[in-house]
Amino acid sequence: MKYARHAATFTFLAISWSVAVPAAQNAAAPKPVALTAPQMEEFLLRAKIVRTRGAGDGITGTLRATLSDGVLTHDAQIQTIDQARTLFQPPGAAPEMNFKDSYRYNVAGYRLAVLLGLKNVPMTVERRVNGKQAAVTWWVDDVMMNERERLKTEASGPDPERTAMQTHVMRVFDALIANRDRNMGNLVWTKDWTMWMIDHTRAFRVNDKLLKPEILTKVERDLLANMRKLTRDSVAKVMGDMLLKPELDALMKRRDTIVKLFDERMAQRGEAAVLYTMTR
Repeated sequence: MKYARHAATFTFLAISWSVAVPAAQNAAAPKPVALTAPQMEEFLLRAKIVRTRGAGDGITGTLRATLSDGVLTHDAQIQTIDQARTLFQPPGAAPEMNFKDSYRYNVAGYRLAVLLGLKNVPMTVERRVNGKQAAVTWWVDDVMMNERERLKTEASGPDPERTAMQTHVMRVFDALIANRDRNMGNLVWTKDWTMWMIDHTRAFRVNDKLLKPEILTKVERDLLANMRKLTRDSVAKVMGDMLLKPELDALMKRRDTIVKLFDERMAQRGEAAVLYTMTR
């Protein structure tokens, strides 16, 4: 199987993914093969969509699709929503001005996660589906529960400290992207106790104020270092047209605020009380 590299795509993750590819006819059983990030990206961009159905949780018309290139078959999430409202009144919550719900932010979330060195936001590409621009996201395999189910059972896995560390990463990432829709259904845990952050269509607000700064008590060391390295030009280059200028400006202001907040916390409490290194 050959994969061509498409010049207009964005490939960042330097990791391998194991998926089942049909083995040769004389083999006893299918063997997993490690896909490189460019191969996975090319698959999401080019593979034929052979089946679609509702994805379950969510209200953005998300589809679960089965893709195949004739050799590899794998599922993906497809989102085409791209809505804007002057005023949006969500049930049981405060109204939001200049509301947007867009597939663009799912692509932007993935691209920013890679810049930050995060590997728990699934790969997402922009692709045209049924005449509409869409975010096509690699379907996370081996999911055992979502965050709602984890909290209900009070499960913390074989390494509760690592589980807590991942929660702190999520809080910082959501603060940075101004994610207003981090519900318990779009945090999923795989069998190796990795938290995957999915569905960011209601993020990247133009409000540069942090939503809940009081919950930002700890930060992963490399994540903070990578946030410091972000420049407006480097982010803009990676985002392409996934973020508008006001959204990019607000993102960078939130970055400045988060870095300053943690610097102040470290000055007050000491680095050991604020910084930690993620255990893999």
